[in-house]
Amino acid sequence: MHAQSKEIQFLSGTDSEHTKEWDFWINGGRKSGSWNKIQVPSHWEQQGFGSYNYGRDYVTYGKNFKFNDEAGLYKYKFSVPNSWKGKSINIVFEGSMTDTEVKINGQLAGEIHRGAFYEFKYDLSDKLKFGKENILEVKVSKMSADKSVNNAERLADYWVLGGVFRAVYLEATPKENISWTAIEAKADGTFRSNINLKGVNSVNNLKVEIFDAKNILVGESQITVQKGDTLKEIRFSVKNPKLWTAETPNLYKAKFSLNKNRKNIFQTEEKFGFRTIEIRKGDGIYINGIKIKMKGINRHVWWPETGRAVNKNIDLMDVQLIKEMNMNAVRCSHYPPNKSFLKICDSLGLYVLDELAGWQKKYSTEIGKKLVREMVTRDVNHPSIIFWSNGNEGGHNFDLDAEFAKYDLSNRPIIHAHHKPGNAFNGIDCNHYEDYYSTKKILEGDNIYMPTEFLHAQDDGGGGTSLADYWELHWNSKKGAGGFLWAFADEGLMRTDFNNQIDVNAINAPDGIVGPHREKEGSFYAIREIYSPVKISLKMISNDFNGIISVENRYHFTNLNECQFEWKLVKFKTPFSSESGFEVIQKGKAESPNIKPTEKGNINLNLPSNWKESEALVLTATDFFGKEIYTWTWKISSNDEISKQFQKTLSKEFPVSVVENDSLFILKSEEKEFSFGKKDGLLKSIILDKKGKKMTFRNGPVFVNGKTELSSIKSLTEGQNQIIKVSYSDGKKINWKLNSNGILELNYEYSLSGDYAFAGVSFDYPENYVISTKWLGKGPYHVWKNRLQGQTYNVWQNLKNSTRTGFSPWIYPEFKGYFDDISWLQLDTAEGKITIGTKEEKMFVRLFEFYGIYGAEGYPKLPAGNISFLDAIPPLGTVLAFNINDKTETLGPESELNHLNGTFKRTLYFYFGLPDLGDENKQFTMPKENILTD
Repeated sequence: MHAQSKEIQFLSGTDSEHTKEWDFWINGGRKSGSWNKIQVPSHWEQQGFGSYNYGRDYVTYGKNFKFNDEAGLYKYKFSVPNSWKGKSINIVFEGSMTDTEVKINGQLAGEIHRGAFYEFKYDLSDKLKFGKENILEVKVSKMSADKSVNNAERLADYWVLGGVFRAVYLEATPKENISWTAIEAKADGTFRSNINLKGVNSVNNLKVEIFDAKNILVGESQITVQKGDTLKEIRFSVKNPKLWTAETPNLYKAKFSLNKNRKNIFQTEEKFGFRTIEIRKGDGIYINGIKIKMKGINRHVWWPETGRAVNKNIDLMDVQLIKEMNMNAVRCSHYPPNKSFLKICDSLGLYVLDELAGWQKKYSTEIGKKLVREMVTRDVNHPSIIFWSNGNEGGHNFDLDAEFAKYDLSNRPIIHAHHKPGNAFNGIDCNHYEDYYSTKKILEGDNIYMPTEFLHAQDDGGGGTSLADYWELHWNSKKGAGGFLWAFADEGLMRTDFNNQIDVNAINAPDGIVGPHREKEGSFYAIREIYSPVKISLKMISNDFNGIISVENRYHFTNLNECQFEWKLVKFKTPFSSESGFEVIQKGKAESPNIKPTEKGNINLNLPSNWKESEALVLTATDFFGKEIYTWTWKISSNDEISKQFQKTLSKEFPVSVVENDSLFILKSEEKEFSFGKKDGLLKSIILDKKGKKMTFRNGPVFVNGKTELSSIKSLTEGQNQIIKVSYSDGKKINWKLNSNGILELNYEYSLSGDYAFAGVSFDYPENYVISTKWLGKGPYHVWKNRLQGQTYNVWQNLKNSTRTGFSPWIYPEFKGYFDDISWLQLDTAEGKITIGTKEEKMFVRLFEFYGIYGAEGYPKLPAGNISFLDAIPPLGTVLAFNINDKTETLGPESELNHLNGTFKRTLYFYFGLPDLGDENKQFTMPKENILTD
């Protein structure tokens, strides 16, 4: 006899990629007033119906604003098989925005459902025609008739849409069945389940079997069932279960069978994990007896083309990206996600906060109780869910706190995600957007601190910016439990009323670490390094380096001997090579060190004795599952050595001369001429050849701090080279030297004492002449003083773009910005190539006009000029008020201005145009036999 399990018949499509066509009519906005076709599941706005609202429109437009209160009518005809006669049949809606009235064959299926993000169902057993056509009619109202539902769900800082946006299906079961189960499976192997029974009449036995990942039976138990039973509890133990954590997502399967004597009447399965959650007040959050810290992020269910109607591929991509950032947790802001997301969190390993909606206002108790039941009964058996979150930032109805445990046998902890101090709940303070110093203070208090939102990532601020300081604070503090960054993705919506452009609603929704289609920003990589569970602090390789690297294990459950470590010794491509990247000279594997979770030790790379002959060392750590954790790169060659190699390639020498007129000194070599102003010592013009071809690189070096006044300028000869020596009244000095190999050399020095946003020199070059850039240094993304992490040393190249972080066209990496640790940089321009190198270490380069945070004006302010060579760059704050007014230092030590005291000296080498490098740059000519003739 085959086991009878639930049979499913989809009425809609299964997800946003697989839809079905229904009939549709809408009472307002686009395409209103006549019957059309619509794809289901979807939002009707994305199908060209109705009109758009952002949830904060009521704030933007004031008291006279009214939301578009559209209602849509759906119709769909379907038939059900005769074999379903006598079965229990439900219609299930996985999500519909917002009030939903359902009719079958003209009869109301039940009371109107209010609440957009929750699965609800109606029993249709007595309303269906078998073997014949049935008519489903659904009326969906965007705004709820219940004010508290609108307050909780729609007056919010996100896009508010309409329609049946998750799947709709029929489920048929025998009359005697299991309606749902709640499992508690603890780390000691104890298994308990509440089994909710329906229609029990003749069955007399209930059996539970547990299978491991290899489908081997590891435990079972059975109990007798009496007529009329609606709830049975079963409990037994499994020996030495493999435990579930975000690092070890071990899953088991429970098979529940209802039997009449030995005949199976109904069967259902649930996946689950053995794990124990404890809140030890005044101490921390424990999983399986081990204290854990959340490396988390807030995630909206979102895709630009389809809004909150998504699919399992999007869910999988998001979990993989979150894990790629070395995060271990996600908050489902601000509503329960679709089911596939939670299944993937279970199987790949993420700690989840599952949240009842309530953006800043709460549901009424009457509505809230129903929605808590729907949320918990759907999600209760997911081991990934560590907390239930009862609303956000004031959207907590305290009367609902006790409701969760009615359906959750494991009685998970409940949190309140809030934005005001003094609202700790269950021994956990989740206060949002505290700065570094107030965080420090909270961590010295009585409660565990786990901010459910922090480092708001609008535009390029927040996210990875300042995160290193916050993370060290939480990692090293007894009561620090980590936290959840705001937010995962820019909520950009493809506007079907604006030619399918993507709209982030000005400054309201570009809050992501990734773009709308998951384009990675610089913060993505900074977070990846900061949160790496293999923590390596080595900054540079010294001459006495012996191949041994200090490492800290920041896993909670994994020994580093379960990871793999591979090293490479490499040589970089040169400025005039057509390629980027490096060449691998040698590679090998290091022995994985035995370092227990949270302990420190060393990795011995066992490098060959000639390692110093390479230009850099690359180390990649890979986890137990074969996924890369992080790759570090350390330079072995100094910039002085790298610049000498470059100069060696320029083997041809030409005589150098100087001429002067009333206003200029002009240095000449071969066909090139460089003119310098006698009043200020700055580069004024460049001529590349006898035809007078110009290069518009000029007006530098302007010192970016303080005003300079010339005190003396003179020209002199040094061997075969000509020098122009410039002094300024405040002690600043510059020397221009034209070398016989065609390199124009600039030496400058300046002294500073105090706090500065930036330090160094600038030049001008027309941005619209630039085609691309190539450089040896950290990359490929731009940096800020407090977000240097995540960029590695290599030869990078980038085609010019005008991306401003968080806004269309989302082409990353951004072309403009501050770039770190530059050895040489080459601009490819409409006028030819400009190659610039430095002899000293640690130079930042600033490229063109950009800013970190968008407001009335860009922030922070930029140095003068538009190409800068800097010894110090500014930190970036976040959009929230306490930082935008140059109070970035509240975000921690890394976010303070540069404390500078001393004299700074640097040498820059400029080469304009293409050198004659022999064969490498010879023009390609076609063989004669291929030349077309008349």
